[in-house]
Amino acid sequence: MKIIKIISVLSLLALTVLGAQFETPVTLSAKAESAGRAGEVVNIIIKAEMEEEWKIYALRDQGEGPIASRVTVTGDAIKEAGMVLEEVPVEKYDDGFLTTTRTHQGGATFTAPVRLKENLLPGTYNLKVSVLYQVCNASLCYPPKEEFLTIPITVEAGEAREDRMDMVLVADVFDTSGNINLDAAIEEGFFSFVLLAVTMGFLALLTPCVFPMIPITVSFFTHQGELGEGKPVNNAIIYTLGIIATFSILGFILALTLGASGANQLAASPWVNLFIAALFIYFAFSLFGMYEIQLPEKLRQFSLRQEGRGGVIGTLFMAVTFTLTSFTCTVQFVGLLLVAAAQGHWFWPMIGMVVFSATFALPFFFLALFPQYLAKMPKSGGWLNSVKVVMGFLEMAAAFKFLSNTDLVWGWGFFSYNTVLAVWAVLMLMTGIYLLGKIQLPHDSPLTSISVPRLMLSTVFLTFGLYLTSGLFGQRIHGLIYSYLPPIMEGEYGTVRTGGASMAEEFTWYRDLDKGLAEAKATGKPVFIDFTGYTCTNCRWMEANAFTKAEVKNRFREMILVQLYTDGGPNHRENQEYEIERFGTAALPYYVILSPYNEVITTFPGMTRNLDDFLDFLDVGLAG
Repeated sequence: MKIIKIISVLSLLALTVLGAQFETPVTLSAKAESAGRAGEVVNIIIKAEMEEEWKIYALRDQGEGPIASRVTVTGDAIKEAGMVLEEVPVEKYDDGFLTTTRTHQGGATFTAPVRLKENLLPGTYNLKVSVLYQVCNASLCYPPKEEFLTIPITVEAGEAREDRMDMVLVADVFDTSGNINLDAAIEEGFFSFVLLAVTMGFLALLTPCVFPMIPITVSFFTHQGELGEGKPVNNAIIYTLGIIATFSILGFILALTLGASGANQLAASPWVNLFIAALFIYFAFSLFGMYEIQLPEKLRQFSLRQEGRGGVIGTLFMAVTFTLTSFTCTVQFVGLLLVAAAQGHWFWPMIGMVVFSATFALPFFFLALFPQYLAKMPKSGGWLNSVKVVMGFLEMAAAFKFLSNTDLVWGWGFFSYNTVLAVWAVLMLMTGIYLLGKIQLPHDSPLTSISVPRLMLSTVFLTFGLYLTSGLFGQRIHGLIYSYLPPIMEGEYGTVRTGGASMAEEFTWYRDLDKGLAEAKATGKPVFIDFTGYTCTNCRWMEANAFTKAEVKNRFREMILVQLYTDGGPNHRENQEYEIERFGTAALPYYVILSPYNEVITTFPGMTRNLDDFLDFLDVGLAG
């Protein structure tokens, strides 16, 4: 079966190169089902005709591999488009793609409803129909192709008829590339906008930059519980409200003072990253038992006077730290809100920021609550101290992530990929050895025996340490772990090594858009722009988990590749302004495909775990 898949891929590549020598077996036609009146819904019928041996793929719910068909209808006479309907596709397992596909064998008919504008005068208007499809038979597949048809539609005189007013709307909040239309989201109403903000908040929790704050939160509130400072529920609430307040208020202040990219500028600041790294190291040594963390006496007395209990200022300080670290992964939704705030809008961006940050902070309420109760349990001292030490090792590892961010912006060249990887490997191995009782730290209880859970956890850390060590000898470091490692910058064009394999061997990444466009005009290829950042963890995740895939590399070979850094390096301010002014967002990562003549073909809103969505985006760019 793998051989069949290889043959299919080779056939696709061959046809991509030699496509000009072949004619597609698909014949497209389109027409308006009937005349319409201003304000009515008119169905556009699109037919794809072919011999019975050929098939094209359905519009939705495709498996990995084939390209889903896409039908769009545009024109000056159209107010809005509805959901495109299709005949029931055939769903079965495809040996070539090794997945279940949904196809139309021997032809297909699509129905695209459109609503005409209310102010149209009687007459004839032209509509433009775009059809993107991939056609295959039992032995080969043609490369994806987009065809355009122009059809007339007749508008009659008269009032709109009630029985021709309904249609199923396309999900207006997201376009076909997953980009958010903020204006459309607001027009949907207050509750729909809030639901969108909640959804984006939960999705943001899946981004890699959130994870370093998990051991920080657990260890800090474990210490709070041991000191008995404040009630656990109150501390957790203060922490959560602190995150919401600082995320929303600080984001707005930065947007108004520094512009829409203000939050990203602060998060990418080498001084801020150096401060966070020092803070994590300070916490780590405290967890190792070297000293107890205490607020200065005046602040401690102030906290006691204000609340009748300690820990409030420290808890709020941790909330601010959380906010600063989370700004390094500004998702598309927050990027749009900050752009709107920078342009003088207040109500909707503030509602969006508060709801988004509340959703984002909710899991950390429980992460702050439970360790405080665990610390109060009888006989918690021995094993809880071991938990604190393990958290200390993890915090020390997190500190080197932020040190490497500072290194990348200032160009020290010391905290490089290999340096950070080596430090992490040593820390993980030391954690495993500590759990075996071979390392004794202050406050550790004598270890007379090793429990099964402790032995299993030690094995996990030792194995993980050996895995990281293998990365120093050429083994590729996969997935999420790579996201936290600094990229390796090499060559004249600043190419990026991903997952331990150099992309410089295959691709040239331009750092200057004008040079990329000049090359695109000379070659006729589209331009792929990667808005990225030195400190952007989500950017590293995409480089390791999407850019390295064979399917993506095949498409990259047909493009001119440009990387625009927005948080450091030459022209990063100009790159920030360009992203905001032209594309209306400050989010990282953000991907754009331009024509050789600098026309926007399509955009993609950053990190995704669905490779098919990213491939569809690239295919639209190639077809355009």
